Amino acid sequence: MVRSLTCVFLWLACCMPLLAEEIDLTAAKPQNTIQDISFEMEANESATSLFSDPGAGCSSCGTASCGAASCGAASCGSARGCSHNNCSHGCKDYLFGIVAPTDRGFNNFISPMTNPVNFEDPRTLTEVRMIYLRQKVPLAAGGGRVNVFAVQIRAALTDRLSVIATKDGFVTSSNPLIDDGWLDVNAGLKYNLYKDYSKQQILSVGATIDIPVGSTRTLQGNGDGEFHLFATGGAQLGDDWHVLSASGFRLPADTSAESQMWYWSNHIDRYLGGGFYVLAEANWYHWMKSGQVGLQGVSGGDLFNFGSRGIAGNDIVTGAIGVKYKPEYRDMEIGVAWEAPLSNREDILNNRLTADWIIRY
Repeated sequence: MVRSLTCVFLWLACCMPLLAEEIDLTAAKPQNTIQDISFEMEANESATSLFSDPGAGCSSCGTASCGAASCGAASCGSARGCSHNNCSHGCKDYLFGIVAPTDRGFNNFISPMTNPVNFEDPRTLTEVRMIYLRQKVPLAAGGGRVNVFAVQIRAALTDRLSVIATKDGFVTSSNPLIDDGWLDVNAGLKYNLYKDYSKQQILSVGATIDIPVGSTRTLQGNGDGEFHLFATGGAQLGDDWHVLSASGFRLPADTSAESQMWYWSNHIDRYLGGGFYVLAEANWYHWMKSGQVGLQGVSGGDLFNFGSRGIAGNDIVTGAIGVKYKPEYRDMEIGVAWEAPLSNREDILNNRLTADWIIRY
């Protein structure tokens, strides 16, 4: 079925100049629709491998005759990724010969904002994400504010496998418990298990390890590392709504120095037009096992793991609202979100402002 459709689309692409005077195929067809994505990705399914060399078929990208079939054809090989479901910006080749371009099949989606270290986007992405967090700490945990400046990096190795580095950065703090210093470094792999471009559904799994190289005065660098195992998925609802959901476990190597935690994060957004989205998110954190060294009853939330005593069985739920801007035909996102606890328990989060800027390849 897929191969038959591919042949039809390739034939149409080749004959498009001859039919242009008879039929206007582009009139009244909006950009970035589910149909566009479906046509393009059905052609992609017949491609042999993302590692094959770019071929002559890519020469049509960026021209008026470029259509869904030729954009993503097997002859394009490693350069078959086309920007925003069309070829107006041409095909993209591997960076440095090893880093694949972002999967273009889910361009209508946006990335989540909150729980930034653990709430992973299910798509296969090549990007740099710059993050700023400004968090107010409750008086019960010392008060003051914590600021985080961080950069995340994701690099697609194939159309399904990617390397992700989700935690690093520098902290400034006026809280008496947390001093200025560096965060630990977190990195690992993400693999796409399932994707259906026509239905706009995707599911991925992954694992990272938190390397304790941060500043001890910032309550980092404790323990022998922490493993993060997760699953993350997303779907488009109707024409303008998108949902993302992720769940995972934080499992420290040294359970006396750090605590065990399970989380569930959810995101919903609606496209408003003109590149703007509104979004809402919710995060549920549940501590499975206490540590033996930290403060009594204070866990550290998503950014820290104090290894505190007496936190097993605790639950914290947060909610957030925000807005994102994703310019048409630009591989970037700019977003801002405000988050606050929905549960009676606050831990070290009174409220948080998150801003990010994502640049993709």
